[in-house]
Amino acid sequence: MQQDELLKLDRQLCFAVYAAGHAFTRFYKPRLDAIGLTYPQYLVMLVLWEEDGLTVKGLGEKLFLDSGTLTPLLKRMEGAGLLTRRRDSEDERQVRIGLTAAGRELRGKAAGIPLQTADAVGLKGAEMDDVKADLVRLRDHLNAAIGDV
Repeated sequence: MQQDELLKLDRQLCFAVYAAGHAFTRFYKPRLDAIGLTYPQYLVMLVLWEEDGLTVKGLGEKLFLDSGTLTPLLKRMEGAGLLTRRRDSEDERQVRIGLTAAGRELRGKAAGIPLQTADAVGLKGAEMDDVKADLVRLRDHLNAAIGDV
Protein backbone atom coordinates (compact mmCIF):
# COMPACT_ATOMS: atom_id res chain seq x y z
CA MET A 1 0.00 0.00 0.00
CA GLN A 2 1.29 3.44 -0.86
CA GLN A 3 2.14 5.99 1.79
CA ASP A 4 -0.57 8.34 0.49
CA GLU A 5 -3.16 5.63 1.09
CA LEU A 6 -1.89 4.96 4.62
CA LEU A 7 -2.40 8.58 5.60
CA LYS A 8 -6.00 8.95 4.44
CA LEU A 9 -8.38 9.84 7.24
CA ASP A 10 -10.95 7.21 6.30
CA ARG A 11 -8.28 4.49 6.67
CA GLN A 12 -7.47 5.44 10.27
CA LEU A 13 -8.76 3.10 12.96
CA CYS A 14 -8.05 5.79 15.56
CA PHE A 15 -10.39 8.18 13.76
CA ALA A 16 -13.16 5.59 13.51
CA VAL A 17 -12.89 4.97 17.27
CA TYR A 18 -12.73 8.72 17.99
CA ALA A 19 -15.77 9.45 15.79
CA ALA A 20 -17.74 6.58 17.36
CA GLY A 21 -16.85 7.90 20.83
CA HIS A 22 -18.03 11.35 19.80
CA ALA A 23 -21.31 9.88 18.51
CA PHE A 24 -21.79 8.02 21.80
CA THR A 25 -21.26 11.25 23.74
CA ARG A 26 -23.84 13.08 21.62
CA PHE A 27 -26.29 10.17 22.00
CA TYR A 28 -25.90 10.00 25.77
CA LYS A 29 -25.99 13.76 26.47
CA PRO A 30 -29.77 14.38 26.37
CA ARG A 31 -30.47 11.14 28.24
CA LEU A 32 -28.00 11.98 30.97
CA ASP A 33 -29.07 15.63 31.11
CA ALA A 34 -32.56 14.32 31.90
CA ILE A 35 -31.25 12.60 35.04
CA GLY A 36 -28.76 15.32 35.97
CA LEU A 37 -25.48 13.54 35.15
CA THR A 38 -22.55 14.14 32.86
CA TYR A 39 -21.05 11.15 31.04
CA PRO A 40 -18.07 10.83 33.44
CA GLN A 41 -20.49 11.04 36.38
CA TYR A 42 -22.62 8.31 34.79
CA LEU A 43 -19.56 6.07 34.55
CA VAL A 44 -18.81 6.66 38.25
CA MET A 45 -22.41 5.82 39.13
CA LEU A 46 -22.34 2.63 37.03
CA VAL A 47 -19.32 1.44 39.00
CA LEU A 48 -20.79 2.40 42.37
CA TRP A 49 -24.16 0.80 41.60
CA GLU A 50 -22.19 -2.40 41.06
CA GLU A 51 -19.81 -2.01 43.98
CA ASP A 52 -20.60 0.67 46.54
CA GLY A 53 -17.87 1.70 48.97
CA LEU A 54 -14.85 1.54 46.68
CA THR A 55 -11.76 3.58 47.36
CA VAL A 56 -10.88 6.40 45.01
CA LYS A 57 -7.96 4.26 43.85
CA GLY A 58 -10.24 1.27 43.18
CA LEU A 59 -12.70 3.44 41.30
CA GLY A 60 -9.88 4.95 39.24
CA GLU A 61 -8.60 1.48 38.32
CA LYS A 62 -12.02 0.45 37.03
CA LEU A 63 -12.46 3.65 35.03
CA PHE A 64 -8.81 4.03 33.93
CA LEU A 65 -8.67 7.47 35.59
CA ASP A 66 -6.17 8.90 38.07
CA SER A 67 -7.12 10.50 41.37
CA GLY A 68 -6.29 13.97 40.01
CA THR A 69 -9.06 13.52 37.45
CA LEU A 70 -11.47 11.77 39.79
CA THR A 71 -11.21 14.05 42.83
CA PRO A 72 -12.88 17.16 41.34
CA LEU A 73 -15.51 14.97 39.69
CA LEU A 74 -16.28 13.24 42.99
CA LYS A 75 -16.38 16.58 44.84
CA ARG A 76 -19.04 17.85 42.42
CA MET A 77 -21.03 14.64 42.80
CA GLU A 78 -20.78 14.88 46.59
CA GLY A 79 -22.00 18.49 46.37
CA ALA A 80 -24.96 17.26 44.32
CA GLY A 81 -25.82 14.81 47.10
CA LEU A 82 -25.14 11.64 45.09
CA LEU A 83 -22.25 10.24 47.11
CA THR A 84 -20.08 10.69 50.15
CA ARG A 85 -16.30 10.68 50.48
CA ARG A 86 -14.91 9.38 53.76
CA ARG A 87 -11.46 8.45 55.00
CA ASP A 88 -11.10 4.69 55.40
CA SER A 89 -11.16 3.81 59.10
CA GLU A 90 -8.43 1.15 58.64
CA ASP A 91 -6.18 3.18 56.32
CA GLU A 92 -6.67 6.93 56.53
CA ARG A 93 -4.66 7.44 53.33
CA GLN A 94 -7.56 5.88 51.42
CA VAL A 95 -10.83 7.67 50.66
CA ARG A 96 -13.94 5.52 50.33
CA ILE A 97 -16.81 6.52 48.06
CA GLY A 98 -20.34 5.66 49.16
CA LEU A 99 -23.67 6.23 47.50
CA THR A 100 -26.28 8.33 49.24
CA ALA A 101 -29.97 7.45 49.10
CA ALA A 102 -30.31 9.91 46.20
CA GLY A 103 -27.44 8.22 44.40
CA ARG A 104 -29.04 4.80 44.82
CA GLU A 105 -32.44 6.12 43.68
CA LEU A 106 -30.91 7.56 40.51
CA ARG A 107 -30.25 3.99 39.36
CA GLY A 108 -33.94 3.54 38.55
CA LYS A 109 -33.95 6.68 36.42
CA ALA A 110 -30.91 5.45 34.49
CA ALA A 111 -32.20 1.91 33.95
CA GLY A 112 -33.57 2.56 30.46
CA ILE A 113 -30.40 4.11 29.05
CA PRO A 114 -28.59 0.83 28.21
CA LEU A 115 -31.69 -0.46 26.40
CA GLN A 116 -31.97 2.77 24.39
CA THR A 117 -28.28 2.49 23.55
CA ALA A 118 -28.63 -1.11 22.41
CA ASP A 119 -31.50 -0.12 20.13
CA ALA A 120 -29.57 2.85 18.75
CA VAL A 121 -26.40 0.92 17.85
CA GLY A 122 -28.36 -1.69 15.93
CA LEU A 123 -26.55 -4.68 17.43
CA LYS A 124 -28.22 -7.54 19.23
CA GLY A 125 -26.96 -9.91 21.91
CA ALA A 126 -23.87 -11.74 20.71
CA GLU A 127 -23.06 -9.05 18.13
CA MET A 128 -22.91 -6.42 20.88
CA ASP A 129 -20.78 -8.73 23.04
CA ASP A 130 -18.39 -9.33 20.12
CA VAL A 131 -17.92 -5.63 19.38
CA LYS A 132 -17.33 -4.89 23.06
CA ALA A 133 -14.82 -7.76 23.29
CA ASP A 134 -13.00 -6.42 20.22
CA LEU A 135 -12.81 -2.94 21.76
CA VAL A 136 -11.54 -4.30 25.09
CA ARG A 137 -8.90 -6.32 23.22
CA LEU A 138 -7.93 -3.20 21.25
CA ARG A 139 -7.61 -1.19 24.47
CA ASP A 140 -5.55 -3.90 26.14
CA HIS A 141 -3.17 -4.18 23.17
CA LEU A 142 -2.70 -0.42 23.07
CA ASN A 143 -2.06 -0.27 26.83
CA ALA A 144 0.49 -3.07 26.50
CA ALA A 145 2.19 -1.27 23.62
CA ILE A 146 2.65 1.88 25.70
CA GLY A 147 3.53 0.00 28.88
CA ASP A 148 0.35 1.00 30.77
CA VAL A 149 -0.75 -2.46 31.86
